[in-house]
Amino acid sequence: MAFEGAPDVARYFRRSRVTVRSTTVPRESRVRSPAQARPWDGVLDHLVLLKPRVMSLVVFTGAVGFALAPAPMDWMKLLATLSAMAGGAGACGALNMWWDADIDANMSRTAMRPIPRGVVPPLQALAIGVLLSVVSVAALAIKVNVLAAALLALTIAIYMPLYTMVLKRSTPMNIVIGGAAGALPPVIGWAAAVNSVSAGPIAMFLITFLWTPPHFWALALCRSGDYERVGVPMLPNVVGPVKTCRQIVAYSLLLVPASFGPMLIPGVGLLYGAVAVAANAGFLWRAAALYRVRDGEESARRKAAMGLFGFSILYLFVLFAAMLAEVLLRGRV
Repeated sequence: MAFEGAPDVARYFRRSRVTVRSTTVPRESRVRSPAQARPWDGVLDHLVLLKPRVMSLVVFTGAVGFALAPAPMDWMKLLATLSAMAGGAGACGALNMWWDADIDANMSRTAMRPIPRGVVPPLQALAIGVLLSVVSVAALAIKVNVLAAALLALTIAIYMPLYTMVLKRSTPMNIVIGGAAGALPPVIGWAAAVNSVSAGPIAMFLITFLWTPPHFWALALCRSGDYERVGVPMLPNVVGPVKTCRQIVAYSLLLVPASFGPMLIPGVGLLYGAVAVAANAGFLWRAAALYRVRDGEESARRKAAMGLFGFSILYLFVLFAAMLAEVLLRGRV
């Protein structure tokens, strides 16, 4: 979903416009020969197709939304909810790789994905994505409730038809609008628990929604050559690094007050507030460091951008972990 491109948390510590999509995917010499193939390679290739790192973030934030909802903990309902959300996230990953196979093959960050390497046929990825979409939404409706299922269907619709198929190749604000898909998981989790939506899940939604642009634009500053080569109008390619850095700072400042919104949720209090203060200080420091080198040497700007990108992963994880920890400490789960 909108967490696309995010590495796992541990890794932190170590103008053109295209509207026509090619259907040809180069195979070249990256395909493994039968002698090189291992029995489990096919399983791993199909797992990569589902974007497991993105899936893990979706499941985690969804679990936090479920845990914070004002309802007794129902472990079987939680399991059903997270399973359906994982399926929906995997569906988005497979469908995204199917649709973007033409540009993935020409970008250094994505060239080794299963379809460009020729180890997963495009139509097979499409079939997996459609099947997971239908099954995950239907299962959530049957096993949990219709509201949660509708929100999951909305998430898939925003990510695939809206973001991936339309916005990504047509506007530099693609990630701003498409970011709603990545922000919905805690709302789905909350709705699954209580069959309603209130200020609490909306506050969690706003955090991820406002976090997504600075997170992704920091990466785009380092990958602008890739995006320009394939004609994807990411913000740095359209307005340049100076204005992109300005937008990153603007969204970072909007993120600060939004990050305190979850304190409206009963059980989320001073512990979370203290963590949010520290996390926001680090985020703003990183954003300011990037802004200072906005028109300097590219190497310095790339270093600062990757610093912000890496910290942003930690930032989101820490905030949601702090919400969950406070609820656990108060014995609500």
